[in-house]
Amino acid sequence: MIRRRPVLLAAAATAFLTGVIGAATPLASAQPTEEVTYLVLFDGTGADQAAKQAITKAGGTITETNTKIGYAYVRTTDRAFADAVAKSDAVAGVAKERTIGVAPKQRRARADQVEKLTVGQNAAKGKSASDSPVKAQAGAVTPEPLANLQWDMRQIGATATGSYAKDRGSKGVRVGILDTGVDGTHPDIAPNFDKTLSRNFVTDMPDIDGPCEHPSCIDPVDEDDDGHGTHVASTIGSPINGLGMAGVAPNVTLINIRAGQDSGYFFLKPTLDALTYAGDIGVDVVNMSYYVDPWLYNCTANPKDSAAEQAQQRVIRTAVQRAMNYARNHGVLPVSALGNEATDLNNPTFDDTSPDYPAGAAKERTIDNSCINVPTETRGVVGVSSTGPSTRKAYYSNYGTEQTDVAAPGGDVYDTVDNTRNIAGAILAAYPKNVAQAEGTLNPDGTPNNPAVIQSCKGTVCAYYQYLQGTSMASPHAAGVAALIVDRYGHRDGRHGLTLNPNRTERLLYASAVPHACPQPRTYHYTRITPAGAVIEADHRCAGGVNDNGFYGHGIVNAYAAVTP
Repeated sequence: MIRRRPVLLAAAATAFLTGVIGAATPLASAQPTEEVTYLVLFDGTGADQAAKQAITKAGGTITETNTKIGYAYVRTTDRAFADAVAKSDAVAGVAKERTIGVAPKQRRARADQVEKLTVGQNAAKGKSASDSPVKAQAGAVTPEPLANLQWDMRQIGATATGSYAKDRGSKGVRVGILDTGVDGTHPDIAPNFDKTLSRNFVTDMPDIDGPCEHPSCIDPVDEDDDGHGTHVASTIGSPINGLGMAGVAPNVTLINIRAGQDSGYFFLKPTLDALTYAGDIGVDVVNMSYYVDPWLYNCTANPKDSAAEQAQQRVIRTAVQRAMNYARNHGVLPVSALGNEATDLNNPTFDDTSPDYPAGAAKERTIDNSCINVPTETRGVVGVSSTGPSTRKAYYSNYGTEQTDVAAPGGDVYDTVDNTRNIAGAILAAYPKNVAQAEGTLNPDGTPNNPAVIQSCKGTVCAYYQYLQGTSMASPHAAGVAALIVDRYGHRDGRHGLTLNPNRTERLLYASAVPHACPQPRTYHYTRITPAGAVIEADHRCAGGVNDNGFYGHGIVNAYAAVTP
């Protein structure tokens, strides 16, 4: 979730919008020009037909309509279109799509990517032996080969003698991955991946994603050219199959509902469409380890923003809230990463990363708590902060008494006795082979050449895994526990499998979390000593009580407690 700050970030995203035009925003005089696409947000009072008529009257051609959320996708060559259509009482806002080709090719700076390590640093390397097998007993399972590297699963009780022996989920529980895609062919994801239900709502953009891998620029639903979504999916639901690792809920159905670009940018429209689709097909839980760009914080009337920029942020807030309401009303519990700016979201004061698209557009803004991160601070979303191996709040993780609902393992490579970096403090999960090859982390013979990459083989089948850290990695742990709760307490709905009212799923998620008090003293001092010898220090203050505070919310999620009566 982050940008260009010198911290490991957890979720990536960026918007396709450059501006939203309000009725009072002056525009150039109407004259034919290049074709532009707009997202027109309906008023929301049911006057969709009036909005469509206003669009046509203003010179727009509707190419797609989502009446469930209340917007139309519109093409026009009339430069006065936005100004004209915004005058209609049936229209709540108008968002202009970014013209493709003006931004230099770029990949999002990823804070969830652990800094590159060199051979000889303190790190796990190569294949790893598994934990010692447990004695056979009712419900017991043999640990996966890489289980001893999964401190995160031990922290939440998702082990062979913990939740795996009680409830591993079932195919009737559907978990949607709103991310950069999912490698459905990965050997440690494929058994739980539903290709038929998966959808890709994204078209690759060469200016930010590089050359399209397919002639249509639309990737197959079982492909991930970034790796982020595959890592998330693996943490939620990698199966127990004698290969690699197991996820929190190793028997659930994983569905790729792609909303992010290859480069890690996330647009508004794909997010709206993905949430709508999740509600329509009976998804029980969705994981969103990103924020909707181009604004890290969406303010409604920041004086540093133009009228068009203010209007754009209002549209993002309103449209995503509608989509979230639709999803929850259709049985979906949305779970989101809290972000990695090391910021108290109760009291944000400064933003120098927005708008983060196109490159070079960012400016310095003074902000306050009226500005929100979307979707993390959208109503109805479970916000997840990140913990390290010792259970301390990770140094990069955002926090706040209003925003933190639960905490979960997301990794902290500096959570060590001497404050130096240890890659084993990050989170290990599946890594697409195509991405590993593109990033140069494999030798010609297929063995890893980077200590952040692990290979595991079962017979002739081999798979790859990578260490990442961030709230992007924390959120799927919470989503996995929520999926177990649906399996444990849900009922069959006759069409989609198991279902549980998301309000109850949320309450049980909070109730089963292990309360974790603020540190004493409440201001926690972080020290990091980088491989280059630099010392980085920071102070974060925790507010709230044992059962609900800014670092941990209701507590650290616990899979074993969630499935144990």
